[in-house]
Amino acid sequence: MTHPIELIIDEPVPGSFVWRLLETDANGANPTVLRSAFDPADSYEAALASGQRALHSEIRNITAGAAH
Repeated sequence: MTHPIELIIDEPVPGSFVWRLLETDANGANPTVLRSAFDPADSYEAALASGQRALHSEIRNITAGAAH
């Protein structure tokens, strides 16, 4: 069974955006950080695009593991 994954974008310092992938249990509770940005991005849009690439990578890894 897979758990829901959420992509969030934070701005810990003005003008510095970081993404995180949070994995929750089957009920959507108890989030844990699955992956996060190594470096901050200069814009929300850049962080979002980078986070989406990471999310798609995780989805590919999960589906490839389920196929084997």
